[in-house]
Amino acid sequence: MKPEVVIFDIGNVLVKWHPENLYDQLMSKDERRKFFAETDLHKMNDGIDHGDHWRDTVYAHAEKHPKHADMIRLWHDRWAEMATPAIPHSWHLLRQLRAKDIPVYALSNFGIETFAYAETLYPILSEFDRKFISGHMRVTKPAARIYEMVEEDTGLSGAQILFADDRDENIEAAKEKAWQTHLFTTPDLFADHLVDAGLLSATEAAF
Repeated sequence: MKPEVVIFDIGNVLVKWHPENLYDQLMSKDERRKFFAETDLHKMNDGIDHGDHWRDTVYAHAEKHPKHADMIRLWHDRWAEMATPAIPHSWHLLRQLRAKDIPVYALSNFGIETFAYAETLYPILSEFDRKFISGHMRVTKPAARIYEMVEEDTGLSGAQILFADDRDENIEAAKEKAWQTHLFTTPDLFADHLVDAGLLSATEAAF
């Protein structure tokens, strides 16, 4: 079945997201691993993705770990250096789909304030036909509820949807809803998938 809509994850699909890269510039990798293990920054970020206030959450977490407070606050103060660089071929695919009147949605684990800030850094994030951002939804992938909310809001389900995400667990959860899926590793392979799905021609998908 030819999908009726393409849903993009954002981190590592349209924009690289690897916070460790910033900290690896500021300390050795061994020190960074120890720092992340002691402070559990990814768990902190999970709260932001669930809708907790970005700056308040980061700064409160810094107060809990005074030895690392300055480094923790960078999760707010230098966040733009964590969400970089853009993945231009993926942007091209998004725009090619929209040029053919194929709806393109976002479904991403993202905080309310971080997404608003990201839109100022990457205006393409404002080009989606619809945006499903976990901070606003108060639920994150791979919870089944977030996929159900997308279906309820769009009236689409199952094979009508093609979903691209870089994380296995998020893809598996989408498969449970019978969505068509693509585990994103490179934009070239995603381009091939869109061609195979009959959504773009090889020429349109090329970058």
